[in-house]
Amino acid sequence: MAGQRITVVISQAQSKNPQLRALEEDIATQLMLDGKVEVSLVPHLYDLTTDHPGMLFLKSVPGDLIVLSWLYPRASRWILDRNGISGQEGKSELKSEEEEEVDEEELQPSANAIGARDVPNRKIYTIDLRARDQAADFLGEIQRIASSAAVQTVDLLDWIGGTPRPDQMQQYLNPQKNDNGNGQPVNGNGNGHRPIDLDSGPVKRRWYPVIDYSRCTNCMECIDFCLFGVYGVDGAERILVEQQDNCKKGCPACSRVCPENAIIFPGHKTPAIAGSEEGGIGNLKIDLSKLFGAPSAMELAAQERDTELVADGREAVGMTVGIPKRQDSQPQKRDQLDDLIDGLDDLDF
Repeated sequence: MAGQRITVVISQAQSKNPQLRALEEDIATQLMLDGKVEVSLVPHLYDLTTDHPGMLFLKSVPGDLIVLSWLYPRASRWILDRNGISGQEGKSELKSEEEEEVDEEELQPSANAIGARDVPNRKIYTIDLRARDQAADFLGEIQRIASSAAVQTVDLLDWIGGTPRPDQMQQYLNPQKNDNGNGQPVNGNGNGHRPIDLDSGPVKRRWYPVIDYSRCTNCMECIDFCLFGVYGVDGAERILVEQQDNCKKGCPACSRVCPENAIIFPGHKTPAIAGSEEGGIGNLKIDLSKLFGAPSAMELAAQERDTELVADGREAVGMTVGIPKRQDSQPQKRDQLDDLIDGLDDLDF
């Protein structure tokens, strides 16, 4: 293939909020007018199934990739990885105020993490559309990345993973079928090369865990705790989300159990569970609640699991099943919260 421009994919919001749509359209329009990058829109990244045209398109993109979504960058990255869309982590300078406060040294992968497998030599940049409210900020960052990125020139079909059906493959290979009646693609940059058919049907909102393998140590606490058959292991004995549709909508219990904060629920309202780099934020709130007699993270997880068990007509098990025990013999980590609590204990009220 000839030299190729970097690809920018805008993953649309789940809602049709006019402000969100306006930002997406403004960014896409300016990028297409500029003509220096390939640009396409796909439905919300978390909701795409493996055989959705939007996911097939993402799998087909060669070289470096920029993905803008209404998700934390860490969540976007590992959703992509779960679907076979992997690469070296591209560093974006555009971050939300919350992410900018994170100490970069704290973001180093765990020394015991199992890491992603078979990572190709390309970069994937994931950017949170919630970081700014002006298209110009995103356009500037995309321009910066595009100007410095070494775009790969591999054969397009080398990047198509899985086993798409013949009709899905033809939909990609014959984009002229996905036009608006006058030969123009329904979206994309107008060159007929990579349009995505957004009229293939509305996507259904989904709920399932995503594993961050840069943090996961394969401790198997999640598979011990979950009683709904969500988790499994692959041929290399690595933990994976095997039956994602078995997950109970709205339940983040296994994320609370994970000792490395490696389990992400991108749709959760708590930043630490939804994929924020500052994993301690959510845990800190839970631990502080102990001062007022609220349940610990483990107790809360057990309560959430019991709620789903009862809803399924099964018996609640409380803290008697799958509660992590293999961590007991390990030295406990201390943090600022521990020092704070110890200091309160020393005070004479």
